[in-house]
Amino acid sequence: MKRQLPAGLWSALAPPLAVLAALVVGGGLVAARGRSPWEIYGVLAREAFGNSYGFGQVLFKATTLCATGLAAAVAFRAGLFNVGAEGQMVLGGLAAAAAALALPAGAPALVALPCAALAAAAAGAAWSSVAGGLRARFGVHEVIATILLNFIGIALANWILVTHFAQFETLHTAEIPSAARAARLETWVPGFRGAPVNTTVILQAFLCVGVAVVLWRTRWGFEVRAVGQSEAAARAAGIPVRRRMVEAMAVSGALAGLAATNFVQGYKYYFEEGFSADAGFRGIAVALLARSHPLAMVPAALLFGALDRGGFVLSRYVPKEFVDVLQALVLFFVVVFGPALRSLAQRRAARG
Repeated sequence: MKRQLPAGLWSALAPPLAVLAALVVGGGLVAARGRSPWEIYGVLAREAFGNSYGFGQVLFKATTLCATGLAAAVAFRAGLFNVGAEGQMVLGGLAAAAAALALPAGAPALVALPCAALAAAAAGAAWSSVAGGLRARFGVHEVIATILLNFIGIALANWILVTHFAQFETLHTAEIPSAARAARLETWVPGFRGAPVNTTVILQAFLCVGVAVVLWRTRWGFEVRAVGQSEAAARAAGIPVRRRMVEAMAVSGALAGLAATNFVQGYKYYFEEGFSADAGFRGIAVALLARSHPLAMVPAALLFGALDRGGFVLSRYVPKEFVDVLQALVLFFVVVFGPALRSLAQRRAARG
């Protein structure tokens, strides 16, 4: 009797196959323009991983994408679709800057750093809880609610910025105190000199592990995943479905809010209009590639971070939209291969 691959292993093949397929199709597009795919992908790899500075840029971009990817993943596990990470991240960034600026002069780093980060998480959680509450109480679909809340949240943050924090008609706040700033990794790794990667990358690594532990090793995590699998079954088992929905959306929003600390506390040291650069939306793609597993979020975020970094120099060889096309192809093939491989595994299992 032939040994069958576990169904979970078949499902795990989808992300690497999606990346490979995207590279093949992308290579075909490059070849159609008369360029060598090996040359283009060589430049991409060299700029992203060929030197410490480039890798530092990749880590910086991946840190934000990992955070927004985690935010999307927690919501996915609860059967929810949080499309509002962009607005939650923007409000989190403003809250982090405002909290840091409100601290008394001379506040130590042990107080200032966590206060600003907690303010970012609280703002994101509060904003996402609105969508969670509307879904749980009135059945309003969270996709519609979070999309609309994105517009409201970003407009609200910009209004507060212009009316209360803008410096001499600029579109950013004053710089936060040094005590509230995350240290650059170049302090300990000279090769990262000039790259904005900072200690929030360590925070995100711990969050990936922490979220994995919470989702798979705690009762709360089990109940959230049960709600995501079947609301009816979870309700029949005595799980407070509505409460878990709101809580999962709050955790998702808190993670999205924390994504802003990479920029506000670790890079520019102020909140700036438009700083998010659509990281909230791209985090959804990262979560899909990682199949909503917190530990897989790291390689997925690194891939998208590397594509972002390489895109800056690829414009000399191919149209600058090539990287966007490549990212879209990865997402497309993940969506295609996931169900296809699951169906194949089920047919093979049925045949024995």
